Amino acid sequence: MTTATRSPQTTLVHSYLFLRRAIGLIGLALPFVLILGKQLVDGGDLAGSLSAYYYTDLRNVFVGAMCAAGVFLLAYYGHDFADNVASSVAGLGAIGLALFPTTPDHDVTAWDRTSGVLHLVFAAVFFLSLAYFCLRLFPHDGEQPPGAGVVYRVCGVVILAALVLIALTSWLRLVPEVHPALWLESVAVEAFGVAWLLKGQTLTPKSVP
Repeated sequence: MTTATRSPQTTLVHSYLFLRRAIGLIGLALPFVLILGKQLVDGGDLAGSLSAYYYTDLRNVFVGAMCAAGVFLLAYYGHDFADNVASSVAGLGAIGLALFPTTPDHDVTAWDRTSGVLHLVFAAVFFLSLAYFCLRLFPHDGEQPPGAGVVYRVCGVVILAALVLIALTSWLRLVPEVHPALWLESVAVEAFGVAWLLKGQTLTPKSVP
């Protein structure tokens, strides 16, 4: 079927799939781009978290990727009201955490502390919304191929587990030398990327004409 003869419904479905794939690709690529990009650009130690790459030469990549993901999520129109609310909340969380950077390690001002608190709030909203998609919305909307529901739930559990472990390692100051927040955030972002790519039929045979 050519583009000229596609029905409006088919075009709309392809648009949904594009948004899902775009969100998933951003999630899969971001940790690799930030971590490897910084090492290639200026070397040195790893940042303490993905958000801390805001204070490196990869700042524009981090902000741009999160704002793009936020815009895609805001533009995403789901199956029902809950779907739409969750995507809008996740989109605002992604944009908020990009615009309000995490607290820097040095020369901290009062605004830096305020921005850091807002960053944590937006980050929590973003990841919890993504976990909600994986655990509640994606497995029950009737679109997924056989077995996909299990993958969605695993991704959701991984996101929640990563958030809990980030909080514990930060509060107890466990093994800071290995940058636990960086790796746990990366795992959570990869999990949400896999879920959205699967939802966009990138990881399954295409069923849309």
